[in-house]
Amino acid sequence: MESPNYAWAGVNIPLAQDIKKKVGQIAATTARDGVLKGPGLFGGLFELKGYREPVLVSSVDGVGTKIKIALSLGRHYSIGQDIVNHCVNDILTTGAGPLFFLDYIAMPSLKEEIIEELVSGMAGALREVNCALIGGETAEMPGLYTEDSYDLVGCIIGAVEKDQIITGNNITAGDVILGLPSSGLHTNGYSLVRKIFGTSKEELEKYYPELGTTLGEVLLKPHRPYYNELRGVLGEIKGLAHITGGGFEGNIPRILPPGLTFRLDKWEVPPIFKLIQERGQIDEKEMYRVFNMGIGMAIITSRENAQKIMAVTQEAKIIGEVTNEGNT
Repeated sequence: MESPNYAWAGVNIPLAQDIKKKVGQIAATTARDGVLKGPGLFGGLFELKGYREPVLVSSVDGVGTKIKIALSLGRHYSIGQDIVNHCVNDILTTGAGPLFFLDYIAMPSLKEEIIEELVSGMAGALREVNCALIGGETAEMPGLYTEDSYDLVGCIIGAVEKDQIITGNNITAGDVILGLPSSGLHTNGYSLVRKIFGTSKEELEKYYPELGTTLGEVLLKPHRPYYNELRGVLGEIKGLAHITGGGFEGNIPRILPPGLTFRLDKWEVPPIFKLIQERGQIDEKEMYRVFNMGIGMAIITSRENAQKIMAVTQEAKIIGEVTNEGNT
């Protein structure tokens, strides 16, 4: 009898090496100026060029339980897009542009086709914003994760000129709040959605006339990126709030100076949110606290600059106003 080895314990080293080679090939398609060495070494190397007074901006996040929907439907490309676009949007709120990205994929046992799909989705999203996939980790951990599951985390590094950082410090009462549409739920609220609808393939493939497609199709729409849309008007913007977990009341106050609050107007809420509210009998206030309700990015600017931004972005619309506390 042969002595026990790592494969006997559930870890397949040859498969991991093969996957890392393929991941490296996919990552190479995201190469950009500044990358000295991508995946392969123990650390990726990036040379920062073209800035006068660069300030590095970082963010790390995960996709969350949206992964359960992807597993039920056997579709993972958009999950790779999700993690990149979420992270790009987070650093964009400071005025930063993306430089490079690292990923972490963990599974109980490596599934080559899922990993390739995830990394391909990430690479596609990264190419759109000229960001390099410079490294990451693929972990096989039997016993820690349940079978037919995985986790995906991303870390992004970007940069902004020191004198161009968006802090929100110059926001004043009377400033306008513009909203840019989301593509759907983005990557938040899926634990509540799963509680209402479940994650069976049958339920996710059910066609809803009000959606014009299946439930799963809408739930898997990738998180929308806003960098390319806003990069040309960042100088006109006083504050940006990425509407993620916590909704509007959890995110807009993060960029407001002390003594200020905000009010929101009504807008046409996409059908998916109406369906969730009706099926789950969820209170309207809770809906706005959990979900983005069709607005993925809130822009705060002066009334004068609002028109300039709307002319460039076209989809942006006025959704509210900054006010003094007690005057909402």
